[in-house]
Amino acid sequence: MTLPIILVMAVLVLAILLFIFEWVRVDVVGIIMMIILPLLGLVTPAEAISGLSSNAVVSIIAVIIIGAGLDKTGAMNSLARVLLKFAGKSESRIMILISGTVAFISSFMQNIGAAALFMPAAKRICRQTNIPVSKILMPMGFCAIIGGCITLIGSSPLILMNDVMKISDPNVEPFGLFSVTPIGLALIAAALVYFVLFGRFILPSGQGDDLITGPMSKELERTYHDIGNLFEIKIPESFPGPQTLEELDIRPIFFTTVLGISTKGGTTIATPDYSDSVQGGDTIIVEGPPDLVAKMVQSFNWELKNDLEVFAESFSPNNAGIMEAIITPRSELVGKALRSFSFRKKNGVTPLAVFREDRTYVGDISTMPLRAGDALLLQGPWEKFHYLKDRSDLALTEEVQGEILRTDKVKFAVGGLVLALVMILGFHVQLSIALLAGAMFMVLTKVLSIDEAYNSVDWMTVFLLGGLIPLGIAFEKTGAAKLIAETIMGGLGDVSPLVLLTVIAILTSFFTLVASNVGATVLMVPLAMNMAGAAGADPRIAALVVAVACSNTFILPTHQVNALIMRPGGYKTKDYFRAGAGMTVLYLVVMMATIALFYGL
Repeated sequence: MTLPIILVMAVLVLAILLFIFEWVRVDVVGIIMMIILPLLGLVTPAEAISGLSSNAVVSIIAVIIIGAGLDKTGAMNSLARVLLKFAGKSESRIMILISGTVAFISSFMQNIGAAALFMPAAKRICRQTNIPVSKILMPMGFCAIIGGCITLIGSSPLILMNDVMKISDPNVEPFGLFSVTPIGLALIAAALVYFVLFGRFILPSGQGDDLITGPMSKELERTYHDIGNLFEIKIPESFPGPQTLEELDIRPIFFTTVLGISTKGGTTIATPDYSDSVQGGDTIIVEGPPDLVAKMVQSFNWELKNDLEVFAESFSPNNAGIMEAIITPRSELVGKALRSFSFRKKNGVTPLAVFREDRTYVGDISTMPLRAGDALLLQGPWEKFHYLKDRSDLALTEEVQGEILRTDKVKFAVGGLVLALVMILGFHVQLSIALLAGAMFMVLTKVLSIDEAYNSVDWMTVFLLGGLIPLGIAFEKTGAAKLIAETIMGGLGDVSPLVLLTVIAILTSFFTLVASNVGATVLMVPLAMNMAGAAGADPRIAALVVAVACSNTFILPTHQVNALIMRPGGYKTKDYFRAGAGMTVLYLVVMMATIALFYGL
């Protein structure tokens, strides 16, 4: 036990304590590692900051920008729409579909890239269904890690395995591309079952960093109380019509506002006004007090649906919401009525209420003269509010959510992704360079401005990973990893091949938590093959155990994928331990059982 080994173990303990007790933010832990390791002489200054320029970190930056470009053009909306078509609003089905899709992508693409690329779609689906993002991102992240075990090109340890095996035995038979597939599929199935059965107990119910939980903010809810309830109504064919909204007199009588009309011919009328009409076969979406909406439906013999169906996407909190705007003294609305300006049609938003002198008006707001200082409660797409915030006669009281989508650039966004994938899979260009090329393609084609690209990157994740990489270097460089491995292996004595391989798997799982999975592979494969040969086990299977066990990294946010989802999911270190402890044990059991079944241990 040398002094460098003692020091690096002490630094490791310090990092774990900082993660667990959260004395400082996780990115600060990474920066501390970059400072303390070279000061103790455990790594060189160049090695200490090498993480910031590593292939993994640069790849993360680039793939986040690519994901932001796809999100900005609405491509992720389209993907979310397809997934929701199959999953509905069931949390379990959504989790299985998202996690399974990411696992499949991860089987032929680096797991960090698959997770980062799919995260915007996952977050949009969570917003649209009001499912806490914390319930989805961790299963997705874990399955992204495991998905790398479906093929031999899915993760760095499996890619390295055949080459490292030849160092110990030049005549060893290499594994094929799909040799590991049964193991990977079994692990994915086990992970999905694990989260379906125990997800409600082990996953936090926090909201994450940006989940929108309703059509308007909590502050507005305290002011407007019962306003903001959305209902979808089917008008039966027997209804006499067409009748205009003015003729139906819905708002004055029932304090209810029609927000959209979907005609039986398939046409959608957004922000309808008093002159628009409805008839049998139409579907409408309204906002109003639940008891009055129920009376209205009963009065007209309409059918109230249990949930939004036709308007589910367009009126999801992800795409639309409710905001408050104050009429300024210089506004042309002062002294005039909303109807005289065709306010709905011109601005694409629907007035729901007027707040004046501590009173809320709903029934006749379209015709009442407005005053400076009146607050208008408006419902509409976030995109319309982005245009509305630039008006000088209205002052929005909150920051506008969502963004203006550049749907005309969707082909360029998808082209940037395809360019990166072709470079990676077709020309074997290094991951970071290929992804940077895809990201820069999006900037040059104006999918994103360069400032938007910079702002899309989660720099907390970047510095967290930048600090953990030199810690792994120090762990391997000082010989701490080798000492621990040799001590444990030497103390095992005479054991059966199954017990030996299980110990190898556990040891590898520990190393991959505190060091890089590449370092763990290079260290453990030769050692495991030698030990297996001495114990009468197959050295090839020992190498396979090491390579697969390198993906068993769930109980700390040290893996790149775990670090990536930490902030968006609102996770704490204890959340990883609570969910990851069971997953780690399950992973070991399923891995060993599958290897024993398919390779005859």
